[in-house]
Amino acid sequence: MTLALGLTLGAIVGLLIVSAFFSGSETALTAASRARMHALEDDGSARAGLVNRLLDSRERLIGALLLGNNLVNIAASALTTSLFLSVFGDAGVAYATLVMTAVVVVFAEVLPKTYAILNADRMALAVAPVLKVLVALLAPVTAALQFLVRHTLRLFGANIDDDAEVLSAHEEIRGAIELHHKEGGVVKGDRDMLGGVLDLRDLDVSDIMVHRTKMVAIDANLSPGEIIDQALQSSHTRIPLWKGEREEIVGILHARTLLQALRDSKGDVGKIDVMALATKPWFVPDTTTLKAQLAAFLKRKNHFAIVVDEYGEVMGLLTLEDIIEEIVGDITDETDVAATDAQPQSDGSLIVEGLVPIRDVNRLMDWDLPDEEATTIAGLVIHEAQTIPNPGQTFNFHDFRFEVLRRQRNRITRLRVVPLKSANRNGEDSGTAGASAAAKTAS
Repeated sequence: MTLALGLTLGAIVGLLIVSAFFSGSETALTAASRARMHALEDDGSARAGLVNRLLDSRERLIGALLLGNNLVNIAASALTTSLFLSVFGDAGVAYATLVMTAVVVVFAEVLPKTYAILNADRMALAVAPVLKVLVALLAPVTAALQFLVRHTLRLFGANIDDDAEVLSAHEEIRGAIELHHKEGGVVKGDRDMLGGVLDLRDLDVSDIMVHRTKMVAIDANLSPGEIIDQALQSSHTRIPLWKGEREEIVGILHARTLLQALRDSKGDVGKIDVMALATKPWFVPDTTTLKAQLAAFLKRKNHFAIVVDEYGEVMGLLTLEDIIEEIVGDITDETDVAATDAQPQSDGSLIVEGLVPIRDVNRLMDWDLPDEEATTIAGLVIHEAQTIPNPGQTFNFHDFRFEVLRRQRNRITRLRVVPLKSANRNGEDSGTAGASAAAKTAS
């Protein structure tokens, strides 16, 4: 009797250890870094390659682990119930249920899974050889289970295709970046930079171009001396030339080419033919994605493009530096004028020019203003208000207060943006104006 009791207890403990192994292995493999596993495999790690192959057939892997885990848990519970019945009689069923629930939860679930989360990569590499054998042995059973599950889910209209993915690779990477940022592992600057790379395929050139109203351009009909004076006054090395109207771009003048011409003419400005120095403008559609435009810049070895709409009208200009700044943030040098387009205030508000892109404001202030319907801050206010506001008017929408500070003709040129939470803390009346009704209050 004593020997049988000892064997039963030993079997129960052994089954619980196997259950802990299955639970920890499942967590370790699902939490293991795929990027690190691929890097280790490239470095020659056979176990990392085994982990990657197991994860490539994730459904078979999880099926085998769940099947094995449930088998050993049920077997351990059955043995425990039998043991307690022999000791306590009919009350042994209740005792066995309470004891096994506590033991399985603590020692076969929480403990091994906690360890696996903290040491996911290391444990995944350690258990991979054993799991390879297990998955192979249970392959027929898991295949039958997969067939049953798939056809059962199809009855309810669920999408269970092999290639169905909840998140794209870009979304997974973006989610990981945001998670690490919230946990303090990635600083804001790095998060913005990595996010900027991912955003290149989602943004068009029209989203970041320099609008035609802010373009620095020179009238090609001016005398060479006047053109040289304006070029020297500009902080840009490439300047569009126009004739007739500012939107009629006829060439791009490079400051270096102009200096070479001055040297060759020995300072005689009258001998310089500016149009002969200018290069042909490169026109690109405003719907071109930044990713495609970046590739085009690199392929053509041209860093300057004029953006046009579907009617061929000039919308603005775009440079390679604009795309790079979308990734790394503003790039300034000793010739740039200090930026005053967006000025954060001590009270948490922002004084901003109307043509500043919403994305730039979100990046600067870590806000989440929507940019689906408008590109600029002024555009967002006009879209939500359904009118062109006058100076002094305020609007509340998207949990922000927008106060119009300055307007020139039909353009909002300067605004003050305040988060409503900040306004409430400062004792301001947040109002109840909604964007849909374009309600406004005098400031």
